[in-house]
Amino acid sequence: MLRTRLWMGTILILLGVAMLVFDQNFAPYYPFLLMLMVVLCLAGCFEFLHMLPQDRRPPAWLCYFGVLGIILANWPAHLPTESIDVHFRDPWRWIAAVLAATMLGALLTAMAHYRDDDPIGKSANQIGLTLLIVLYLGFLPSFLAQLRWLPSGVGAVALTIFVPKCCDSGAYFTGRLLGRHKMTPVLSPKKTWEGFAGGIAAGIFGAWAIHRAAPSPLPGDDLGALGFGLTVGIAGVLGDLAESLLKRDSRRKDASQVMPGFGGVLDVIDSIVFAAPVAYCWYM
Repeated sequence: MLRTRLWMGTILILLGVAMLVFDQNFAPYYPFLLMLMVVLCLAGCFEFLHMLPQDRRPPAWLCYFGVLGIILANWPAHLPTESIDVHFRDPWRWIAAVLAATMLGALLTAMAHYRDDDPIGKSANQIGLTLLIVLYLGFLPSFLAQLRWLPSGVGAVALTIFVPKCCDSGAYFTGRLLGRHKMTPVLSPKKTWEGFAGGIAAGIFGAWAIHRAAPSPLPGDDLGALGFGLTVGIAGVLGDLAESLLKRDSRRKDASQVMPGFGGVLDVIDSIVFAAPVAYCWYM
């Protein structure tokens, strides 16, 4: 398992670095970031849907539409064209429009399929799950996407991706070596406070190292990088636990087995998705 995690982790790191490097030649379109986000978020949507019991799943087509629509909505406001009105240069307007359309679609779909003999709360449950999936895998990743158009977008995106993953790796290895005290025995029995401490330390060091390699305008310079590592690292840990909650609630150990050594796509992106809004706040 350790060997598998190492080679799979290396592949994921190289994929992230390649995306950041090659996309610089295609600014401001950033097609590799778009392609990577679409693939990962739709794959995560597929896994999320299939973790749910058949009778609780919301309409798959609507979830895919919402996730894909919100990811795509991050781009139009940044395209170099004079035909877009200044009011539509705000990407959050586009994102809000897709989110509203998804909400209306969820309500209309529930209305169209409602039957008198449906279990109590079925419609509300499916509407709520539709919005949960779209917000989790469409809206939250949008904070990561928006960092790419900053003047220091490479450094900002690199920090947001790799700091949570440094924290994941540090927690995994520290927990294996030193872990004694259970952190969350119900949600994630293997997590320990020793692993948590090691993960946060790795996240802080990773933030400082990346900031040095690809400087980004964090307030406080090196001290700001340490604060970024601490807060984004903690957010990443909470993101991991949030996905553990979703898996436990569905009585699943992993979202899938598509990523050897890690589990599913959701098991790989969970910390990044949760940390992205926190990272975004550092640059606003």
